[in-house]
Amino acid sequence: MPTQTVALRIYGRRDLRLEDFELPEPTRDEIVAQVVSNSICMSSHKAAEQGPAHKRVPENCAEEPTIIGHEFAGRLLWVGRKWAGRFERGQKFSIQPALNYKGSPDAPGYSFRWIGGNAQKVLIPREVMAMDCLLPYQGDAFFKASLAEPMSCIVGAFRAQWHYAQPGQYEHRMGIVEGGNCALLAAAGPMGQGAVDYALHGDRRPGLLLVTDVDPERLARARRLYPEERAAGEGVRLVYLNPEELPAGQGAVARFVRELTGGEMMDDVYVFFPHPAVIEQADAMLGRGGCLNFFAGPQDREFKAPVNFYNVHYERHHLLGTSGGNTEDMRISLRLMSEGRLNPASMITHVGGLDSAAETILALPDIPGGKKLVYTHVKMPMTAIEELGAKAEEADEPLRSVFAELDRICRQHGGLWCSEAEEFLLSREETRFET
Repeated sequence: MPTQTVALRIYGRRDLRLEDFELPEPTRDEIVAQVVSNSICMSSHKAAEQGPAHKRVPENCAEEPTIIGHEFAGRLLWVGRKWAGRFERGQKFSIQPALNYKGSPDAPGYSFRWIGGNAQKVLIPREVMAMDCLLPYQGDAFFKASLAEPMSCIVGAFRAQWHYAQPGQYEHRMGIVEGGNCALLAAAGPMGQGAVDYALHGDRRPGLLLVTDVDPERLARARRLYPEERAAGEGVRLVYLNPEELPAGQGAVARFVRELTGGEMMDDVYVFFPHPAVIEQADAMLGRGGCLNFFAGPQDREFKAPVNFYNVHYERHHLLGTSGGNTEDMRISLRLMSEGRLNPASMITHVGGLDSAAETILALPDIPGGKKLVYTHVKMPMTAIEELGAKAEEADEPLRSVFAELDRICRQHGGLWCSEAEEFLLSREETRFET
């Protein structure tokens, strides 16, 4: 069964090519799938910048290019006999890319020739099923399943927190303190907003949630998406803070937290931006037995920040860092999305077609906003959701009517991407990217 596909492949440093080619004949222990959506990760930008120097991109990618993109979702088209009792044709799916197959760093979206997110059809190799990394999805929109991977990083960070079960004992209780005090610092960006969503709607919730950021526009957007009143109705006291607006500047954050908590301070604190001042704020607001999670990944290998080790010793403050999520974290993400409890739409700020993927990946650090979402069967420039109306006035048909309708739909949903917008875009013959 020859299968034709279009995919974005990496040949070397900053060498991405959108190509039409044929997938190999599948074997009894492989699966053919249609990719519908892929969200672009900064890791893909790093892979494109580094080429074969990247730890997951093969050294011979110039001769045997691989498909780039690892945050994807779609439908199964053909299931090999080995997996016939476990998976079925037409089933929606997402994939956990961190396979760790026999200890190898190889991952879909970096290392494999026939599978990656920026493709119309892919051949799922036996390694994915062997590691239980092909994950069924029962939700209402493909874009949500694409964001299950970045959301799993947040789920993993919340599950990795730990606290002493009792004073004087060494047993650890995993997870944030239920009903406790939690702070998300520098958290009005896409991952921070995902963390707010999870803190409010996950399986274990704080009683008090403090969200900080020094960007007024980003903080205002977070407040609009997750208003204090709605959070209160869900049992969480939500407080937003721009530290630079405090009378005494950023040094007053700890005093603010002390007043906010009646002296209890914070049980769980997350740092979403690698800056020494933010880490100092986090350290200063920890309460007795508090746990600080350094979520932000610095690029500087020598990155350092001061920590009060007196409090590590006497107040049992402790620190950890989390990077990525595991398969169970992804299952939790997909379950909560399917149940309608999590909606990662707040993370998405741009939408485009497969023809826009290469340019977007290469320029990603210079494009403002949050997640950039690619629909692999659509031909459309990468476009900011908030600019759809303006683009409709500038564009020629058929994009003019497409942009105008997408703008109308998204405005009805608070300026967010949504299932209705996805369904409309995928139904349009005029913008379909044909093989």
